[in-house]
Amino acid sequence: MNRDIFFLEGLRQFADLGLLLLRLLTGAFLVYGVLDNVVSAGRMEEFSAFLKSNNFPEASVMAPISVYTQLICGVALTLGVLTRWAGIVIAIHFVIALVMVHWSQDFRGWWPAIVLVGIGLQYSLTGAGSISVDALIARNEDE
Repeated sequence: MNRDIFFLEGLRQFADLGLLLLRLLTGAFLVYGVLDNVVSAGRMEEFSAFLKSNNFPEASVMAPISVYTQLICGVALTLGVLTRWAGIVIAIHFVIALVMVHWSQDFRGWWPAIVLVGIGLQYSLTGAGSISVDALIARNEDE
């Protein structure tokens, strides 16, 4: 059996494209998920009430911190800038969401937050890939 065929070695050349696609999808998901809170004080108040109902301390302070954390990390992932830092922050953010909000839910309820923890960890370990602002900065520093 041909090892390249068995392990699909030819797909390796598209790894950075896969990282880009995952970054774009995750970034868009994070930005879309909080944009209503950014543009509407009423929605931010609703989110603050949600956090309070889930026993977050200082929910009126934590709500904008959570919203802007997701917004900034979503934009960072989309651009591929400070990707490792964004990954760490996303992983921590969604571990907190798991513990504070999703703990009492079944596995399906946990799933989106668990996936975001995994994606955050993945990007903190691998970085953005070659199709990113991070890679552009690294190339310019090497010159």
